[in-house]
Amino acid sequence: MKILLYSISFAPDPTGVGKYSGEMARWLVEQGHEVRVICAPPYYPNWQLAEGYEAPVYRREDWRGVDVWRAPLWVPRELSGRSRLLHLLSFAVTSFPVALAQLFWKPDVVVCVAPALVNAPAAWMVARLSGAKAWLHVQDFEVDVAFSLGLLTGRWARSLVCRMESLLMRRFDVVSSISSPMLESLRAKKVAPGKIRSFVNWVDISQVQVLQRASAYREELGLPDTMRVVLFSGTLGGKQGLDVIPRAARLLVERKDILFVIGGEGVVKHDLQQACEGLPNVRFMPLQPAERLGEWLGLADVHLLTQSPEAADLVLPSKLTGMLASGRPVIATCRQGTELARVVADCGVVTPPEDARALAAAICGLLDSPEDSRALGGQGRRYAEENLSKEGVLRQFEEDCADLLPELTVSRARH
Repeated sequence: MKILLYSISFAPDPTGVGKYSGEMARWLVEQGHEVRVICAPPYYPNWQLAEGYEAPVYRREDWRGVDVWRAPLWVPRELSGRSRLLHLLSFAVTSFPVALAQLFWKPDVVVCVAPALVNAPAAWMVARLSGAKAWLHVQDFEVDVAFSLGLLTGRWARSLVCRMESLLMRRFDVVSSISSPMLESLRAKKVAPGKIRSFVNWVDISQVQVLQRASAYREELGLPDTMRVVLFSGTLGGKQGLDVIPRAARLLVERKDILFVIGGEGVVKHDLQQACEGLPNVRFMPLQPAERLGEWLGLADVHLLTQSPEAADLVLPSKLTGMLASGRPVIATCRQGTELARVVADCGVVTPPEDARALAAAICGLLDSPEDSRALGGQGRRYAEENLSKEGVLRQFEEDCADLLPELTVSRARH
C-alpha cells in the first residue's frame, strides 16, 4: 500500500510529541508499505523551531525508509486562542501545495491526524482527487477542548465551528479515535457508525519492561534506598493541570522519604518551577533520551497523571500507555466517569482534579502500602499487554486499511 500521513507533528524520537506518527510510519515501512509524511518542523513542546530547522523552510528527508516532507509554520511567542489558531492555519496554508504534490504519487490511503483539524480539508481533497481512501484520526477533540478551556469563546462561534467540524468529519471514509467516550463523541457529531474505528494509543511493551531492580536513574540522582519517587513525565502544558503538584508537594514537605520528580519540557515549565521554589522535595529533569525510556519510567514508585478538569472528558493522555507498561501504579486527577478514570481505577487511584489534599493522601496511601502498589502496577502491565501492544494495534490498523481497498485484498488473496 501507499500510505500518506498528514500530521503537524512527526517525531522519530519515541519520547517526543508526534511519536505515534513516527512509530507508525516506521512500522508500516517495515511491513513493506510505501509511506510518505507531511509535517511541520519540530517545534513542540518548547514552542520554538528545533536547531537546524530555521532554513530551508521546506525540506524533504528520508528517515528509516519514511519519505518525510516538512512545511514551515508560524510559531507564536505568546500563546492565546487567536495565536494558536493562526499557528495551525499557517501550517494548513504552507502544507497545502505539498499535499497537492502527492497527487502525482497516487496514494492508496490518506491518513490525517487531528490535531490539527485544519489540515483535514486538504487531506480529504488529495484523497478524492487521487482516488485514495480518506482516514481522519482524532487524537484530541481540539475544537471542544479549545472552547472548554476558554481559548475560543462565543456561543454562536461554537455552534458554527461545531457544524463545520461535523460536516467535515462525515466526508471521510473512516474516522477513528482513541477511547470509548471519544468514539461516542464521533457518533454525537453524526459520523456514520460504519465509518467509526477504534485506534488506541499504543506502547512498545518490549521497550518498556517492568524493572526487577532499581532504576539506574536512582544512582545518578543520588537517591538513598529509602527514597520513594513520585514521577510526572511528559509535556508541561496548560491542559495538564500541573499546578496541583507543587501544592501537594508542599503538603508533604515533612515526608523526607518522598521526592517529586518532574521530567519534560513545555510552556508552563517556568511557572511550575517558580511554584516549586523553596521545595526541597521537588526536582526537575529535562526530557530524557528515547533509548532510556524503560529506565526512566521505572524510576517511579508512583506515576502522576494530572489533568485539567475541563479537558479530562475529551482527552485520554498518550503518556498513560508507558506508565501502565512500566508496572507502577498511577494516580490520575480526573473526574469519575471519564475514560481515564475507568482505566486507572484498576491500576491505581483516581482523585478529583485540582484537589491537592486528596492527591497527597493518595500518594501516601500507595507508598505506605507496597503490596497494594505492586498489585495495582501488575494489573496496569497486564492491561497494557492485552490492550495496548504496539504490534497488535498497528496490525489492526493495517488490516483496516486493506479492507478499504478491495482490489489489494483480492490481489493479496490470489498470492
